[in-house]
Amino acid sequence: MAPLFVFIILCFSQLDWDKADRETVRLPPSAFPELPTAIASDLNRRGCTIPQSPEVQGKHNVIRGHFARPDQIDWAVLCSVKRVSTILVFWNGSPANPATLESRPDTDRLQSWGGDKIIYSWQIAPVGEAYIMEHYNAYGGPKPPPIDHEGIDDRFVGKASEVLYFYNGKWLHLTGAD
Repeated sequence: MAPLFVFIILCFSQLDWDKADRETVRLPPSAFPELPTAIASDLNRRGCTIPQSPEVQGKHNVIRGHFARPDQIDWAVLCSVKRVSTILVFWNGSPANPATLESRPDTDRLQSWGGDKIIYSWQIAPVGEAYIMEHYNAYGGPKPPPIDHEGIDDRFVGKASEVLYFYNGKWLHLTGAD
């Protein structure tokens, strides 16, 4: 009798996770008027929506920063298509050939939150040298290269993060919050 009981609990539990995934708020690109028109059009063409974590204030997961070099404005968007999210980095505000990073099912970024609540918990944010060095000095990890532009803090809200930093044509994975 016990194995059947365990099986039923696991099935219901999976149903709860699937329901939480379906109920995750995903905004259309038009909800972010600050996005350059060409990028918004490309996101629409791809069928992107931008998932939101209820634990983060305001609309998020569309960021701008200097992700390649200090004299260039780039955009990064957490793009969810058919419940799989990918960080897209649009170099110099152009929709041509964005970098694609960290693609994973949205269910991978769900977590239980306060009893029987399950929430979406992925957030991206721009971070600079002070943040990168503070976290390296506090937690160790790969030694950062010389920092002259921003990185992307890839956050699992309430848990941990890592910094994605573009250097010499490659994305490095540096220490974030623990």
